[in-house]
Amino acid sequence: MGEAVASRPVPVDRPVMLQRWERLTFLHWSYEPAAVQRLLPAGLQADVLAGAAWVGLVPFFMRVSASAGQHLPWVSDFCETNVRTYVRDRDGHTGIWFFSLDAARLGAVLTARAAYGLPYFWSSMRIDERGGQIAYRCRRRWPGGGGPASLVRISRGGPYRPGELGERDHFLTARWLLFSASGTRRRLARAAHPPWPLYHAEVTGLDDGLLPAAGLPPPDGGPLVHYSPGVDVRIGRPEPWR
Repeated sequence: MGEAVASRPVPVDRPVMLQRWERLTFLHWSYEPAAVQRLLPAGLQADVLAGAAWVGLVPFFMRVSASAGQHLPWVSDFCETNVRTYVRDRDGHTGIWFFSLDAARLGAVLTARAAYGLPYFWSSMRIDERGGQIAYRCRRRWPGGGGPASLVRISRGGPYRPGELGERDHFLTARWLLFSASGTRRRLARAAHPPWPLYHAEVTGLDDGLLPAAGLPPPDGGPLVHYSPGVDVRIGRPEPWR
């Protein structure tokens, strides 16, 4: 597979907002590319590694401020869980396609839906942490109240040592573009941040309804898991893609 156009961090010189993504867990399952491709809009292809597409369930805690660093009380400091896959556009740019994004802050949901066309849902969410044990809880409220729920429990281990991470680990985590489509509007956004500091982790409990709610078939087997304490992120303005 040739080098992707967006395989390195992208600069965002004039961010529209600053974010902190923290206490984040990546859970990934491999899928047949056709199972993912049927859920993508025209113009995007599933990005595959060794013949497999990958779908991620990613719970974390989000902190948001304006570009000058001001705290924004109506959109700041909330739990979030994403269901995502990896794609490339007609020009070879690689990035993330979100099947859904659940967030506990209604203001953030409405802002992201309007500005970026992202499929955000307002959900009741909580993160509980004790020692190296973390539990992420989510139940969707709006739109379509009484929606799916997700519970993820992990046990966090130590950091990966130099040389432990391979091509697959980077393929799943080193992404700096996101794509969205809403009606006839197609937008992408750049997210500039340093490489993730990744830690070992294992799932100790999993009961998820967000993947099937996105139209995905049940995953085959357990997930590949990574944990990260977090990164600081500079978010760019929405841009069109073709």
